[in-house]
Amino acid sequence: MYGWVRFECGKKGALNVGDVLILPEGFELAPSDRISPEIKEKLGNLSFQSYRPTKKNILVVGPVPGQKYSEITFPILSPNPATESDVHFLKYPIYVGGNRGRGQIYPDGSKSNNTVYNATAAGIIKKIIRKEKGGYEITIADASDGREVIDIIPPGPELLVSEGESIKLDQPLTSNPNVGGFGQGDAEIVLQDPLRVQGLLFFLASIILAQIFLVLKKKQFEKVQLSEMNF
Repeated sequence: MYGWVRFECGKKGALNVGDVLILPEGFELAPSDRISPEIKEKLGNLSFQSYRPTKKNILVVGPVPGQKYSEITFPILSPNPATESDVHFLKYPIYVGGNRGRGQIYPDGSKSNNTVYNATAAGIIKKIIRKEKGGYEITIADASDGREVIDIIPPGPELLVSEGESIKLDQPLTSNPNVGGFGQGDAEIVLQDPLRVQGLLFFLASIILAQIFLVLKKKQFEKVQLSEMNF
């Protein structure tokens, strides 16, 4: 759920977003022919996929531009309890996690230019060379044995150190451009039997009708009492 966006011409790339949704067993991504036109319009060009073929109830999406997709709608298909014995009309927990930021590593594990670069040795910064295509080459005189260590900084990150400065091991050499973060939450989803809903609606309608007839009967009784008093 990370975006691999490089800095271009000294400008930071936009923040990307990605989400993961963990559903109960039996729930899965709805096929396109089961999605209504209204939901398809909300989805736009989003592409969802299962975490793995054997885990269809775990869905992931992203990275996508954060400015365009401030909200993400997941099209979900629920199981049918009438055909699946291990599924019941109950409440089920769901979990969602979202990431917002700039990609800090590539799929091969190497760092991108959207992360902090730390010193690989403690000592004195002997020389900082700015490369023609951007980025820096920092030479550190190791305080322990006097050898020179060269740290390469790619184009984009903002340098925080200067020549002649004393630094410690793993001290940040650049600022942190990844200002996003990760959040998570949980909720409940109710798998409801349509017959129960119909029964509830019928029950509520019968109560409303009973109240109406009670009011009408009361009005009729009041009229009878009023007519008897007049005689």
